[in-house]
Amino acid sequence: MATKYRRGKKKSSESPAPKAKGRQRPLWKTLSSALLIGLVWILVAGLAVLAWFAATLPDIDKAANAPRRPGITLVAADGQPIAAFGDLYGRPVRLADLPPFLPQAVIAIEDRRFPSHFGLDPIGLARAFWVNLRAGRVVQGGSTISQQVAKNLFLTAERTAARKIQELLLALWLERKFGKERILELYLDRVYLGAGTYGVDAAARRYFGVPAEKVTLLQAAVLAGLPKAPSRLNPARDPQAALARARQVLAAMRDQGRINAAEERAALAQAPGLARAQTGGFARHFADWVLEQVDDHVGPIERDLVVVTSLERSLQRRAEQALVELLDGPGRQAQAGEGAVVVLGLDGAVRALVGGRDWSESAFNRATDARRQPGSAFKPIVFLAALEAGLLPTSLIDDAPIDLKGWRPENFDGRYRGPVALDQALAQSLNTVAVRLVERTGAAKVVTLAERLGLTTPLRADASIALGTSEVTLLELAGVYAAFATGGRGVWPHAIREIRDVQGRVLYRRSGGGPGPVIAPPQARALDAMLKKAVAEGTGQTARIEGLAVAGKTGTTQDHRDAWFLGYTDQLVAGVWLGNDDGKPMKGVTGGGLPAQLWRALIAGGAPTAPR
Repeated sequence: MATKYRRGKKKSSESPAPKAKGRQRPLWKTLSSALLIGLVWILVAGLAVLAWFAATLPDIDKAANAPRRPGITLVAADGQPIAAFGDLYGRPVRLADLPPFLPQAVIAIEDRRFPSHFGLDPIGLARAFWVNLRAGRVVQGGSTISQQVAKNLFLTAERTAARKIQELLLALWLERKFGKERILELYLDRVYLGAGTYGVDAAARRYFGVPAEKVTLLQAAVLAGLPKAPSRLNPARDPQAALARARQVLAAMRDQGRINAAEERAALAQAPGLARAQTGGFARHFADWVLEQVDDHVGPIERDLVVVTSLERSLQRRAEQALVELLDGPGRQAQAGEGAVVVLGLDGAVRALVGGRDWSESAFNRATDARRQPGSAFKPIVFLAALEAGLLPTSLIDDAPIDLKGWRPENFDGRYRGPVALDQALAQSLNTVAVRLVERTGAAKVVTLAERLGLTTPLRADASIALGTSEVTLLELAGVYAAFATGGRGVWPHAIREIRDVQGRVLYRRSGGGPGPVIAPPQARALDAMLKKAVAEGTGQTARIEGLAVAGKTGTTQDHRDAWFLGYTDQLVAGVWLGNDDGKPMKGVTGGGLPAQLWRALIAGGAPTAPR
């Protein structure tokens, strides 16, 4: 009989197990996984950022020869340099050619671990961070020489995180590409060291008058100390500050074993030997004035230039010294605080120009830019207009009181002489006669004549022009007197003779120039004789020089605010102005006093004396 089986589930080990309740992954595993993934992405992003910064780094080879602002060197008539402007670079240096203490001084004060670090200095960075943290402000930097080369040579001056990253990358790149010696040479070649100089060779020539290969240990310490504050520590500007910094450099070299104590003492016992012509005091007003004109002659300046000027160094030094001695001596007693001097050749070439007593205190050029009332120094133009109108030096004009609608000009001494010859009236600087001459010829004709002679400043076309009430510059008025000195040939005051590039190619050379004849010969001869009489027996007698024919005219303005003397010989024209920048009256100074004395001292080579 067949066996029947009961329907139902068979129990077996293969039967599916009952469903378990949901198991969860441990939290620490989940967090670890997320952190790992995040780190991977951060690393990828960081590498991408670094790759982007690396791709945007400048071309190192190209940047090492980056263009710079052209330099302009001004030389005197004898070819000697008198000033330099622009970014000045010396010859490329090689460590093997330098005295060993020069690069050692730089390393000692700028980056003592330079020979051993890899472009970044973790110790220096940590020290700077700690010092700055304690000070609560940035007082110390941690940049290596490699970083400074990267920053100064290849990057902009902006302070951003992106630029800092580029600086760090470039520092590492420089170490790999160039190595220590070449990096240090790049630094020494291109670091800014004040006064427009880049590199130790340019700075050594500027400050000490020698190439970098010839500097002394003290001079090397001065140069090494400059990168911290190149303008403030500039030895031409503040020798004492530069020497104080040099002492710090020498002390660092001694502490690091780069020099011994005896070498330090010997260096400190020396003088740095600053180059006189580079200290910024010589002919600086002149140099600034010339620099403003260079692009007018050659267009935009795109290369280094040498500008040959008409300046005579000995005459310039004499003019500077004479002005300072007068202002510090009798000028101080007379409350004359400032002055200016111009000396021209008969062709209008500027042989000397002093725009003030001290350029470092005031760069304002009182010879070229100050417009002041010339007083009676303007009268020769008025008398020349009368000569051109038909009067003669012997013509009589009434010296008597005059009233022009309530204006009653008086003579300086308050006296009146009655009918007086024209030449005598100019010699004695009679105001009433000058006003009558303007009334006779017309103020407009006087203005036109002044413009023909070279004055460009606006002039008032009224009777007061007779007394020099319209303002002029000393340089332009000296140019007018040059026309008197040349027998009527006009001149344009100028100082640039030639401009050439450093390869010697001439870009500009002065030839001829000047407006030509501006005074007819008879009137020119007559005025010349009248101006000689003004010195021989008139108000300009103080300017007389034994054995030399001198012509000229004094000028004094109201309340003694301005005092002038303009005069000439058969070789030179010179003008002197004394006064105060704020227009404060001087104490009794007239054109026939201190200005005439200074003029005589300059032309004769004597020394100014106290007022008589």
